[in-house]
Amino acid sequence: MVTHSLEADYLIIGSGAVGMAFADVLLTETDASIIIVDRHHKPGGHWNDAYSFVNLHQPSAYYGVNSRELSKGRKDEVGLNQGLHELASGPEVSAYFDQIMKHQFLPSGRVQYFPMCEYEGDGKFTSRMSDDTYEVKINKKTVDATYFKTSVPSTHTPSYTVAEGVKMHPLNDLPNMDVKPSSYVVVGGGKTGIDACLWLLENGANPDDIRWIMPRDGWLMDRENTQPTEEFFTKTIGAQAKQMEAIAGATSIENLFARLETSGVLLRIDRNVRPKMYHGATISRQEIAELRRIKNIIRLGRVKHIEADQIVFEQGTLPTDADALYIDCSARAVPVTEMFPVFDGDLITVQTVRTIQPVFSSAFIAHVEATRDDEKEKNNICTVVPLPNADTDWIIVTAGLMLNQFQWSQDKDLRNWIANSRLDGFSKMVQSVDPSDTEKMAILVRMRDNAMPALAKLQEFIAEVNQRAA
Repeated sequence: MVTHSLEADYLIIGSGAVGMAFADVLLTETDASIIIVDRHHKPGGHWNDAYSFVNLHQPSAYYGVNSRELSKGRKDEVGLNQGLHELASGPEVSAYFDQIMKHQFLPSGRVQYFPMCEYEGDGKFTSRMSDDTYEVKINKKTVDATYFKTSVPSTHTPSYTVAEGVKMHPLNDLPNMDVKPSSYVVVGGGKTGIDACLWLLENGANPDDIRWIMPRDGWLMDRENTQPTEEFFTKTIGAQAKQMEAIAGATSIENLFARLETSGVLLRIDRNVRPKMYHGATISRQEIAELRRIKNIIRLGRVKHIEADQIVFEQGTLPTDADALYIDCSARAVPVTEMFPVFDGDLITVQTVRTIQPVFSSAFIAHVEATRDDEKEKNNICTVVPLPNADTDWIIVTAGLMLNQFQWSQDKDLRNWIANSRLDGFSKMVQSVDPSDTEKMAILVRMRDNAMPALAKLQEFIAEVNQRAA
């Protein structure tokens, strides 16, 4: 065993999207030296483990690192995302991060990269390929870019048990299936389950052959409302104005979600089932129409055990047959719930400071680290917006986002940085509105006039949510 001594200003744990976005801003805005450690063999984090047909769920235009475009600036002309900005595939995202490491980070001379290594803590890591160990003298800080612990099917262990002989097919291997089963049983109602169902339908599966186990229905975001170019202004910014109006006018939590759905801010697959989940997944209306072709949706809670002739749920059992093929999509993408101070002495724990935007959040936190000195100020700027799970978490994260956005808007440096960040997507669109454009100005006035009433109403609803949970 050989021990190597290293030195750098920052030690970044994880070369997934979050770690890469943080390192990118440090390289752009400081002269710091960086060591990046990751257990995978190449950058990209969970993208290395994802199923081959995975795509981004948000436009490519505001994903990746701040300094380099991922998007090719085009819209999809065919498929279920037709008319909307492209969604990079998993292989495209993986190649993108690989190219950034090889042709941008390492040639800078300020980055050392150690793949296939296990971080042990306290500045120490070990090679997974040998007995070599490394000890890093960290001049400034350690950056934990692994907080989200993103779970994908290939690395997830189901919480239910499966009897011997039951046909469980890993989602990653679905394209290699060579024998048609009697039915496809998709386990999980989240975005991975949606991806599995859409893949089956797009590749010719009869919707009547699909049984979809959905422990909880989820509220979804209309992808058309997330488009980053001016031609979508009335949809994107218009949806934000409608959201403010819906919140401000809501008379109860139930009425709030009804208003959000009526205004097109939130969507659901089954109009007759009240969603109890919100993870921030985006979807197109074409995709929802396709999913509604599946009629055999099972709502008996979570699966406890699968046998050859029956499925045991929290709320009952259901007959099945030995030739059914089960596809596990029960992993929650980001399973963590505990929150920490972003800045804590010589440790930075990257978390979301904007709702469900970990990459933007990471770049933003890196900018704050690069430009501010006082830890209390930095933590105040980087107030964590928790990751949502339950439906009512929408209320909590929306209030957190609004408070952060207001604070940032009062700071000239932060306001300018956000407007010029390609990971933001919308601020520049708002700031570039010509005052003579009466239609766009009217949308901005609606947003402004309803913002404070909406925030006050959200605070009322948060108190009610907390009271219900007590």
